[in-house]
Amino acid sequence: MIEKILLLGDPKLYEISLPVDEYEVELLRPDTELLHKLILAIKEKYGFGRGIAAPQIGVMKRLVCLDLDKRYTLFNPVLSNLSKDMFDLWDDCMSFPNLHVKVSRHRSCTLTYRDENWEEQIWELDGDLSELLQHEVDHLDGILATMRAVDKKAFKAV
Repeated sequence: MIEKILLLGDPKLYEISLPVDEYEVELLRPDTELLHKLILAIKEKYGFGRGIAAPQIGVMKRLVCLDLDKRYTLFNPVLSNLSKDMFDLWDDCMSFPNLHVKVSRHRSCTLTYRDENWEEQIWELDGDLSELLQHEVDHLDGILATMRAVDKKAFKAV
């Protein structure tokens, strides 16, 4: 199943995703279910994974799935109120599971999105959740962690 995840270098990973329209929520349900299953499959194989973005399976829509304390499906997520306070971390990604990249992320931000019922949700994020959603929203904009590396030595094989 994890072979459905596009890997580093695939041109689709660098494309900007299109917004989801309300009528597409039901049409995207099979993709949403696949994304949620892929999070669990990556966790089982590699021991990490909390979120995945639709472009990582070639679906060029602004859709992110999370597996935290429960399952979340985020349509058209938008980040705002990015803090000036930053922190560095070794980022992992399902599209390059054997590579970590040191990146700098905003310590806190606000996330606005539509849920599976098309209701607007606002989520104040900090720390690891802030970092996670910055990573996933970057995927929707065709940006990979490799493009945010803090320097030329910010890569390590795992």
